[in-house]
Amino acid sequence: MPHYPYLIVGGGMAGQAAVQAIRDLDADNPIGVIGAEDNKPYKRPPLSKDLWKGKSIDSIWYPTDFPLVEFQLGRQARRIDPAHKQVTDDRGDVYTYNKLLLATGGTPRQLGRGPADPNIIYFRTVNDYQRLRAQAAAGQRFAVIGGGFIGSELAAALAMNGKQVIMAFLEDGIAARILPAESALFLNEYYRQRGVTVLPRTEVVSIERRGKVILLQTKDTTSGAHRTDEVDGVVAGLGIVPNTDLAREAGLTVEDGVLVDKFLRTSQPDIYAAGDIASAYNSALGQRARVEHENNARVMGKAAGKAMARHLAGAEAEPYDYLPFFYSDLFDVGYEAVGQVDSRLKTVSYWQTPNEKGLIYYLKDGRVRGALMWNVWKYVDTARKLIAEPGPLEPTDLAQRLPWAPPPAAPASGIQPGGAGGS
Repeated sequence: MPHYPYLIVGGGMAGQAAVQAIRDLDADNPIGVIGAEDNKPYKRPPLSKDLWKGKSIDSIWYPTDFPLVEFQLGRQARRIDPAHKQVTDDRGDVYTYNKLLLATGGTPRQLGRGPADPNIIYFRTVNDYQRLRAQAAAGQRFAVIGGGFIGSELAAALAMNGKQVIMAFLEDGIAARILPAESALFLNEYYRQRGVTVLPRTEVVSIERRGKVILLQTKDTTSGAHRTDEVDGVVAGLGIVPNTDLAREAGLTVEDGVLVDKFLRTSQPDIYAAGDIASAYNSALGQRARVEHENNARVMGKAAGKAMARHLAGAEAEPYDYLPFFYSDLFDVGYEAVGQVDSRLKTVSYWQTPNEKGLIYYLKDGRVRGALMWNVWKYVDTARKLIAEPGPLEPTDLAQRLPWAPPPAAPASGIQPGGAGGS
């Protein structure tokens, strides 16, 4: 029964950041990492971004050659016994700990409720990337299911690599859950201009392999019209479900995610949580937030590792209060976003050049709740300050704080060069 003063369940980006942070503060106590994947920690964003633009796969791996760190890979933690400080994995092996970090990430959402369809790649891991790469090397026609974060990136990646792409999703526009309607509809046309067959308001009816091809049948939810396409591969990006079952079954407090305090401790003080599963209070938003992106995983994982090391040494830890950002690359468009980026909020858009360079603010009760920077860079910290302001802030106030010259008076509605558009 191996004992680790620090035990980390989860071998992803948050877990690796925690290992590095612990080792920076504590060079002597062993660390154990239980990872469900067979691979050591790696960067996820390049799987749908840079690796499709010629970047080598060797660039994705995080350093893992830390002293006194043991990786138990290809194993699933199945049970936590907080009273005895034990974790049991799927092989029946038991590990004991002083401090435990849960960084279990998420599982891709699937179509239907049955077993996963082997004809669909539910894109999440480096193994998924390698499988899709192999299919792209052999085939030409691909279907992407989902128009959100991963779906939009994969459709662009495949198209930029000369593939014929069909993109089917339920919403009216690409990235419609975060973008105002006019920007999401612009992306529909933007993708079509780059050769992607964009099918909004479309659900998947069936996926069936016929010899070397896959028959994809879809239905337009507005007209009811059916469509059948022959493709060489199907990849889905439908978001993730946070892996909170282990925490819940251990008796930890779980709501939208695993609730943590300002030191990232769960309701069991020797168990911490970070990354996709952790719900932490953010003072700028004035509420709890659970975030599923790289920046959150890295910064929160590092903070959790530091807190564990300080608490094991009997010292006080630094409180965690960070507002993470995320980013995406879609052909020649790139954006960074921070805060509560939700198209259901009131949005106000300012364009220096329509649909090419601008800012989208997300407002509620006179406060900025989030910001999306469209081909605008180095503005995340400024946006964080706006989100932290108590307000009230009106569109005219925001117009005076753009990273370019203030626009002329905007018309009553619509988006104009340098003007504001609201929804």
